[in-house]
Amino acid sequence: MVPSPNVPRPTPAADAPPVSPVSRRLQQAWGVLRSLWIYRLRDRGRHRGMDDLYRQFLAPGDLAFDIGSHVGDRVASFRRLGCRVVAVEPQPVLVRVLRGLHARDTQVTVVGAAIGASEGQLDLHLNLANPTVATGSPAFIAAADGAPRWEGQRWTETVTVPVTTLDALVARHGRPAFVKIDVEGLELDVLQGLSDAVPALSFEFTTIQPEVALACLERCAQVGRYRFNAALGESQALVHPSWLGADAMAAWLRALPPDANSGDVYARLDAGQPPAPGDGRSAAAT
Repeated sequence: MVPSPNVPRPTPAADAPPVSPVSRRLQQAWGVLRSLWIYRLRDRGRHRGMDDLYRQFLAPGDLAFDIGSHVGDRVASFRRLGCRVVAVEPQPVLVRVLRGLHARDTQVTVVGAAIGASEGQLDLHLNLANPTVATGSPAFIAAADGAPRWEGQRWTETVTVPVTTLDALVARHGRPAFVKIDVEGLELDVLQGLSDAVPALSFEFTTIQPEVALACLERCAQVGRYRFNAALGESQALVHPSWLGADAMAAWLRALPPDANSGDVYARLDAGQPPAPGDGRSAAAT
């Protein structure tokens, strides 16, 4: 997720006095509450649009993976659609939030980890005032520096978190019908940890790092015979009336102006390539 244009930007670290432990906790609490308000409480119309979008890929009883769950707005949508959810989030404070929100829901499993190409550890860079954009990618931070709509974003702390893979999640929880990936510049790393095609997935793109999205398209083509579509920003609406091949989607991404800022590419298997056995889809959806 990219910064919302409708909220104040965090103060640049260079312009701020040293932060005391109390001030740090208050800043982090404010960042979490801000995210909860923006993404889970503020706009019910956005929630309806989200449900309509994901209903194209999910049916009741399906399994969905939410990679980079943040405060779980997608988790909530998947649950409204009657799906089982594995929610993966590396930020320790947000893992606690997600487990608290879904403590009584046996259909939601929260995994406190990052997802990558192989298992190990990752240095996660935290933006305390805007936890939406925590990242394990120094290249993402460099690309955001001075970019329009990214002014004032500061990653001031680092925490080491465990890394697992999509393959490991599939082995443990089953093959999902849909995988949502939003990991601030590490989308390709996530896809590199997936060996076999899933019926549908999405990955975030940004205009500050178009090369990441283009590499993700190539990776999807290596894994399965996918067709593609896209949604700009948080519009929750697909842009193209028909699904595109990888080359056409790449051309569309290259032509985006910088102020398009971000969105999500959606990929689904061609009708001629059915999901693999045990792919996490319910009988009603096959």
